[in-house]
Amino acid sequence: MTAPKKLFIKTYGCQMNVYDSERMAEALGGEGYVETKVAEEADMILLNTCHIREKAAEKVYSELGRLKPLKTVNPDLKIGVAGCVAQAEGEEIMRRQPAVDLVVGPQSYHRLPQMEARLRQGEKALDTDFPPEDKFEEMRARPKARRAPSAFLTVQEGCDKFCAFCVVPYTRGAEVSRPVTRVLDEARDLVARGVREITLLGQNVNAYHGLGPDGVEQSLAQLIWALNDIDGLERIRFTTSHPNDMQDDLIEAHRDCPKLMPYLHLPVQSGSDRILKRMNRSHTAESYLRLIERIRAARPDILLSGDFIVGFPEETEADFQATLDLIESVNYGYAYSFKYSTRPGTPAAERAQVDPEEADARLQRIQALITQQQQNIQKEMVGRDVRVLVEKKGRFDGQMVGKSEYLHAVHIDGCTAAIGDILPVRITEAKRNSLAAIQRT
Repeated sequence: MTAPKKLFIKTYGCQMNVYDSERMAEALGGEGYVETKVAEEADMILLNTCHIREKAAEKVYSELGRLKPLKTVNPDLKIGVAGCVAQAEGEEIMRRQPAVDLVVGPQSYHRLPQMEARLRQGEKALDTDFPPEDKFEEMRARPKARRAPSAFLTVQEGCDKFCAFCVVPYTRGAEVSRPVTRVLDEARDLVARGVREITLLGQNVNAYHGLGPDGVEQSLAQLIWALNDIDGLERIRFTTSHPNDMQDDLIEAHRDCPKLMPYLHLPVQSGSDRILKRMNRSHTAESYLRLIERIRAARPDILLSGDFIVGFPEETEADFQATLDLIESVNYGYAYSFKYSTRPGTPAAERAQVDPEEADARLQRIQALITQQQQNIQKEMVGRDVRVLVEKKGRFDGQMVGKSEYLHAVHIDGCTAAIGDILPVRITEAKRNSLAAIQRT
């Protein structure tokens, strides 16, 4: 028998790219590929790229330069670039790096089998279209393997917000929501393959408005309640949300839906109304804080996380101090902070930039505050009883690792549970980025 071809995928960026990489592996699995974690033994290498981080495209070209010599060892090796950098750069990638054989945008990965066939004919393949067919529906018949107990499920793509710093509307397109029935079908399939926790994904997931079976649009909250009825699915999460789309029914779902976990990622980006307006965020610091009050009134134990950009064009020290004040007011369990970097074609790229050294200093200050809040909240967990979804073995004998309801990583010593079990534990220690616990009987 012919040995299977080997596929190596390197994934950059967000959870949606993780989901996309899994679907690409399934698509090429039908063409005889099996995944490998070693690039040097691969017959095809795919870089699934993200355009959000600083100098994203240049980092991809640098990685391609490191991979190019592998073609000397294996002349049949095919190298591809997928994701948002592929969408933004298109055929420029092949021009700058001739070792690239394939470029595919995030809306076209279901066409990978046809593109791979072109590669076998000695051609190169480029597809950065926004095709009319439903890529998710096209993937339904692909081979499926047993899954880890936690999985991502994309329900919404694209964004209509056009924040001044963001390329997503250009690389992922306009907001599109998958029909309710198709989401539920995929969720049931995941549960049948061992999944117990699903995180619903979208660039702007709480703007979800998929068509229900009756042809009427449903909100994210309505979708969550439908998922709540699936036997075997024990936990539901969603990310990433926009404050303007946090509707009453979704807040109520956090209060009432038993499978919706007490964790919410709700980016605000800045605490300065002047900067928020320049970002085109369409909310104010005050409206965000009032929203947080409503959410916590509905679910007092909810753990909040957020995103912050420092050094945005024209940001002053007063603007930055307003962001620190907001963080102090909210008290985040997690938060992600980034120094602003230009994205060609976005409005903010043309504005006066903050001095890089000042932006660096602000980033260090904001990260110190966020880290302190995170560690304080983790210390407050000591002595509490939580339920942990066991996901893998730990580094030590008898140790298992999983996630609490609040998305904390928990290391359980003397654990007798199996992967996929959800068990009660008592938190015994707060570590730097995780919690230690013992199993309760």
